Amino acid sequence: MRPRDTFDLILLAALWGASFLFMRQAAPEFGPVGLIFIRVLFAALFLLPIIVWRGQWRELVQHAWPLTVIGILNSALPFVLIAWALLSLTAGFASIVNATAPLWAALVARLWFGERLTRWRAAGLAIGFVGVGVLVSGKAGFHGEHIVLSVVAGLAATLSYGVSANYTKRYLTGVSSLAIATGGQTAAAIALAPLAWWLWPDGPISLGAWGAAAVLAVACTAVAYILYFRLIANIGPARAIAVTFLIPAFGMGWGVLILDEALGLRMLAGAGVILAGTALATGLVDGDKLRRWATKLGLRAA
Repeated sequence: MRPRDTFDLILLAALWGASFLFMRQAAPEFGPVGLIFIRVLFAALFLLPIIVWRGQWRELVQHAWPLTVIGILNSALPFVLIAWALLSLTAGFASIVNATAPLWAALVARLWFGERLTRWRAAGLAIGFVGVGVLVSGKAGFHGEHIVLSVVAGLAATLSYGVSANYTKRYLTGVSSLAIATGGQTAAAIALAPLAWWLWPDGPISLGAWGAAAVLAVACTAVAYILYFRLIANIGPARAIAVTFLIPAFGMGWGVLILDEALGLRMLAGAGVILAGTALATGLVDGDKLRRWATKLGLRAA
């Protein structure tokens, strides 16, 4: 992987890890729907001039329907669910739950496309969801009401990401990354506009919350999606998914440094188990090779 790709991968993880921080800061004032409407609207307004300038706007028209579906499945729905969950979960905890997205993507691929799951990939799915159980069994990571529903909402969001990844593979292969990012955010903003107008808060919103929403929209959404789809184009989806393993570290780190969030042993253990399961389920780690290495080490130790 080229140094530029490595830099993009780390920067993307830092931005997406920070998104949980900004959502937790701004969601109480905007409300989940209002915040996400601002997030996708500002992101779309940032991206639209770029796609027009680069002459790729025709792709938005040619692929209007699948881009609309992606806007709902990959942005509007999961973003709102995560923002609502963050009213009761810490940023670090939510970032760990977010790491289950590749598990859902692998499961959806099996059910939708009949993609074969090796025994190791199936084991990875089981291990990953055991990790969710370990994560939820601890007390660290909760700060509000509706704790169980918040965890369910976070998992539903990652399921939506998993469906979206497979839908993109099925219907948007060959479409430029900029068009997917721009079309998705624009469609999400249009879809959320009526609900945001209805649920918009009555009281004034602080300047700090507006600032968090603006950074969330431009840096953590518009710029991040450009980086993400550029990585897919440069190094392929299988390697780009490695960002999943870095996001929890940044999410927990930002939460501790900026929001003074606590990290429990169960929380760290749950993160480790989820990431181990994800590595196996996505094929990032070859289970057979891992077994052979373990066998060799065992023989040498004996």
